[in-house]
Amino acid sequence: MFVDRVTISCRAGDGGNGCSSFRKEAHVPRGGPDGGDGGRGGSIIVKADRNLGSLGNLVGHHHWNGERGQHGMGSLKTGKSGQDSFILVPPGTLVKDLEHGHLLKDLQEHGEFVTVAKGGYGGRGNKRFATSTNRAPRECEQGHPGEKRDVVLELKLIADVGLVGKPNAGKSTLLSRMSRATPEIADYPFTTKYPNLGMVQVSMDHEYVLADIPGLIEGASAGAGLGHEFLKHIERTRLIVHMVEPSPMDFSDPLSNYDQIREELEKYNPVLATRPEILCVTKAELPDAETCAELLRETSGKDVHLISGVTGQGLAELNQMIIQRLAELDEDLSPITT
Repeated sequence: MFVDRVTISCRAGDGGNGCSSFRKEAHVPRGGPDGGDGGRGGSIIVKADRNLGSLGNLVGHHHWNGERGQHGMGSLKTGKSGQDSFILVPPGTLVKDLEHGHLLKDLQEHGEFVTVAKGGYGGRGNKRFATSTNRAPRECEQGHPGEKRDVVLELKLIADVGLVGKPNAGKSTLLSRMSRATPEIADYPFTTKYPNLGMVQVSMDHEYVLADIPGLIEGASAGAGLGHEFLKHIERTRLIVHMVEPSPMDFSDPLSNYDQIREELEKYNPVLATRPEILCVTKAELPDAETCAELLRETSGKDVHLISGVTGQGLAELNQMIIQRLAELDEDLSPITT
């Protein structure tokens, strides 16, 4: 089950109480205080794990509690600290404070983490209160309470390339042909209900992550259809492959469909309108594909490539083009050396 947003309640463990104790041994008069400190409470930590693909593992687990620290004991024994609780999430997860709405951390790399609720400190034992004028203190501290925080976890998939287009444009078929991903494929619109990721291995030295974004329709940026929930996953892609179907099942105009998707991307986030794009006409085996590609070239002023996820036409060329564009983007991001 793909889940990209959950709200959880976190309560870190309380610190253990300090101990009030005195040393009691035969033939040792006035042994003095020997109460130990309480242990620290366990914290709640959100950590990125690349083995996860969604937040589905957190469904039904709304409350997270840290372990309480153990109380201090005599003979200067410090209580055991409570174990930290780790919440594992996929890379690309935004951790936000629910009450105030601010971002705690954007976990983009495997192993990155953020402490959302810190465990309470243990209370001090009576040994800590001994002074030259108060050699037999009886006071000790209670453990400090652990922090409480409600957080929102929001996933934005991290992929090199994002496939966008109208429903039934062939995005899932292309993903299955270019990677080992196995998305649901059928001959009706809105087959894809959630984003799918696939690793495309071009050679021993070249690979990239390809994301299939569910079909967008007009008004997606305002909440229409399935696109509104998944437009955020396009934000982190470095390159967009825009797929246009030459003969839509709803008899709509392919050129208008392309303009609509571009408009929805710009409405959602103007930065997406400037994102590098490879424009493709899919289902090249259809008789109208070549005509559609030619008209699209004339109206958009861009290079248009004919591909087919069924016959494999143009897929090798598309792969090489993606690798080349990604390499160019890497060069643009590399520091200038003198």
